[in-house]
Amino acid sequence: MKTSKASSATTLAKIYIKNRMLLQGLALCAALGITLPGMAQPLQQGSGQAISSFTTPRETGQAFPTVDVYKSPQCGCCKSWAEHLQKNGFTVILHDVDDVPAARKKLGMPNRFGSCHTAKIGQYLVEGHVPAADIKKLLKKNPKAIGLAVPAMPPGSPGMESEHPIPYDTLLIGVNGNAKVFAHH
Repeated sequence: MKTSKASSATTLAKIYIKNRMLLQGLALCAALGITLPGMAQPLQQGSGQAISSFTTPRETGQAFPTVDVYKSPQCGCCKSWAEHLQKNGFTVILHDVDDVPAARKKLGMPNRFGSCHTAKIGQYLVEGHVPAADIKKLLKKNPKAIGLAVPAMPPGSPGMESEHPIPYDTLLIGVNGNAKVFAHH
């Protein structure tokens, strides 16, 4: 009887170790799947280095201004939004800040439109997960405005991809601080 219990315990221990190794291997693969694509075009935060090596959009041949993003060091969706901009022809520089609302205030974006990051592109501010197409449209139209905002963090916006996206608006923030709908998504 002791031999059968010992044999069963040994078998269970082997199964446990194999399953644990399998789970660790899967976790490693998942981590590499997230990390390796970013390594092809490495993000360098707060170093003054851009995350994109190209700044000329294919459609116009004109260079976009660099996008400076002020974000919390812990925010992953901000990095995803920056990658969205990079894929759309922008050069992006990430700046980690301890107090995003203070950075937003210093840059001049009204706090009521706040999100998890504030960006500066040329003369404009961009608050939150604004699609790259909206930023391109803003730069092309060149209105007198503070900039664009997607307040909060709506699921389905760039960097906030979701299986359950919700409709949201990109707002144009006027120089008087008032907002109007710039684009529906």
